[in-house]
Amino acid sequence: MSKLRIAQYGCGKMSRYSMRYVYEKGAEIVAAFDMNPAVIGRDIGAIMGCENKGVIVQAASEAEKVLAQVKPDACLITTMSLIRDVKDALMACARSGVNAITICEEAIFPANSSPAITRELDETAKKTGCTICGTGYQDVFWGNLIATLAGAMHTIKKIRGKSSYNVEDYGIALAKAHGAGLDIAAFEKEIAAADNIPETERAALIEKGEFLPSYMWNVNGWLAARLGLTVKSQVQKCVPMTHSAELKSETLGMTIPAGHATGMSAVVTTETQEGITIESECIGKVYAPDEVDRNDWTLMGEPDTQVVITRPSTVELTCATLVNRIPDLINAAPGYVTTDQMPVNSYRVKPLDYYVKK
Repeated sequence: MSKLRIAQYGCGKMSRYSMRYVYEKGAEIVAAFDMNPAVIGRDIGAIMGCENKGVIVQAASEAEKVLAQVKPDACLITTMSLIRDVKDALMACARSGVNAITICEEAIFPANSSPAITRELDETAKKTGCTICGTGYQDVFWGNLIATLAGAMHTIKKIRGKSSYNVEDYGIALAKAHGAGLDIAAFEKEIAAADNIPETERAALIEKGEFLPSYMWNVNGWLAARLGLTVKSQVQKCVPMTHSAELKSETLGMTIPAGHATGMSAVVTTETQEGITIESECIGKVYAPDEVDRNDWTLMGEPDTQVVITRPSTVELTCATLVNRIPDLINAAPGYVTTDQMPVNSYRVKPLDYYVKK
């Protein structure tokens, strides 16, 4: 068996883990790309904190040409949070016929927020015979974990989830998407106002690709699809999170004044034709010293069931999920395939190539 050959697109904070995990799972990095001039030209070993690997980070503008030449088995994309922001990277892979998997949060189930981009990616990938998908922390902890618990219940009336994470761990794009650092007036204008609209207007924005989904918007769609539910309506509300004292943000390169937004809480409520309500909340903010990640879910019905996970290592879990999903990506049919249509994510005890259909 030969090692799987992987490309890394985005060489920031998350790639330090994703690239190391690739090597430790018996695969290898054969190409790497980024837009940051400070990173371009560096050996990926310097980014990973180990010996040089002989792979130099190239400009993102070269990605499509290099991918077409190198033809890796898969490309990992660890950059932005919205599908519109990773479209160019995904399209470079799709046009090159290279399987691509991203931790872009919207990509977990993008058809319910950016259908036009999803269709374009799907059509292109099918033409070239590759697969595109999104994964990450939500694949397991907001998706498959909840679906598995649901399988142990007789009836379900409501699913209520709440998860929190420190935006300091994920880079500046995510922090800004959460409104971190804005004063309250700016938050209301730039973040919250997008949701204070009629449902017809939201539907029009979605079709035009101009809607700004919170992470749970796509998760609720994923859960409904995995559980066989038909979505009747879905709304979201974003509110600022604040702290009584100033907080220093290394990611934003600023000190957030007391009372300014440290991030946001987004609550998404989904009503289904089957009478099951999914209400999920994600809280992303710059943490105060005593705050930690949490993941709490309650399934209400017969019987009520709850899972509480305190201090999940969200960054590492995100990247491990990404790497463990590589065989499922390669084994899937061409097109844009969401992970609700794939096997439940599995621990890979053998080298990744062992799990790829020959």
